[in-house]
Amino acid sequence: MGGLSERGKDCMRKKIRAAVLLLCAVILTAGILCYILEVVGVFRFGYVLNRMHASGIGDTLGLFCITLSLMIASGWNLTTVKLLLLIVFMWLTSPTSTHFLSMVEMNTNPYLDRYVKRRKES
Repeated sequence: MGGLSERGKDCMRKKIRAAVLLLCAVILTAGILCYILEVVGVFRFGYVLNRMHASGIGDTLGLFCITLSLMIASGWNLTTVKLLLLIVFMWLTSPTSTHFLSMVEMNTNPYLDRYVKRRKES
């Protein structure tokens, strides 16, 4: 009968597991890089809305990459479902809070015209 022996199957499982862990490491590194770029953007930009944009994008993408890496590493189980719910919760709340804070900035900053051109409201 054609097929792999037990030793061959075990070797194949080890290779697949190593490939999965390598994929997890690459995605995790991408997530950490997103957070590093977020911090650089927050400190480099001068205006608060630009800083909020950098932090919002970095948070969302960094969280997605890191959580996806953890989901792949853990396999399909209850932990994966919990991590997926974490992504959904953060993707719903993070942009909402960033939008709320930016609207507070736009409505309370007396020197906003120095940085932003606003439309005339009718």
